[in-house]
Amino acid sequence: MTLESDVSDLWQRYDDGDVDAETATADDYDTLDAFLEGLEAGELRAAEKCGSAEGTSADSQSSAGNGEWTANEWVKRGILLNFGLRATEARTYGGVDYHDVLPLRETGDLGERGTRNTPDGTTIRRGAYLGSDCIMMSPSFVNVGAYVGDGTLVDSCDTVGSCAQIGANVKLGANTLIGGVLEPVEDAPVVVEDGVSLGAGCRVTSGFVVGENTVVGENTLLSPRIPVYDLVEEEVIYGHLPPERRAFTRMVESSIGDHDLFAGGAYKPAVVAMDIEADTRDATKREEALRE
Repeated sequence: MTLESDVSDLWQRYDDGDVDAETATADDYDTLDAFLEGLEAGELRAAEKCGSAEGTSADSQSSAGNGEWTANEWVKRGILLNFGLRATEARTYGGVDYHDVLPLRETGDLGERGTRNTPDGTTIRRGAYLGSDCIMMSPSFVNVGAYVGDGTLVDSCDTVGSCAQIGANVKLGANTLIGGVLEPVEDAPVVVEDGVSLGAGCRVTSGFVVGENTVVGENTLLSPRIPVYDLVEEEVIYGHLPPERRAFTRMVESSIGDHDLFAGGAYKPAVVAMDIEADTRDATKREEALRE
């Protein structure tokens, strides 16, 4: 039996109504604990990138021709089981009292990998992974199932939502929201690929994919419902930013402007994507001194 088969069997019993938080056995909780440990070690991930983007399925998100991200449904079910089969308990961590079904993650392994989190407000839930040489500033939050790659900066007031996949050497500007996608289980989560720089105040939601080495301007909203005007390939796309782009928000005319209520016309947000210029790369380059 593998951990995947154990989780899948437990999910089937839970879905059939044969087990709940009151009837779950010690073996069931051993499975759930082993599952969380696998997530925290980076051995399990809520989504994986594989193949080419051609023939992208309904439960996948494209990465602009460089592969697609597909949800690992059994992993997302394992996360849901940790809510469905655990009761809310009074807990204490670092002198703070709270109530939750999951405890916070132990962080003793982070220093061994050169990762640091500043005090008074860096919160990491169980089942979250942080790679080597990461920086997590206060206050910030990384939720269950999230994966944060090596050398990534999670800045002050950032949230990395459940199951979000953040690549290596990513810069999340202050007050950035990376949305969580835990349900439905077949939906791929938000993905920010390697080398991306998100300016302060960005919002990435609903399974959007930001292609590698892209630089996104401050306060940009990236959502599958907002069009991306890619001036490099001269096309309008939804749900992803291609790699190697400079992106920012602009307002475009909206069709609802024809309504009598909008005497002066109406506008909606859109994202414009262009080639990255050398000065943009220089302005967003990593300072290695911060990571030594």
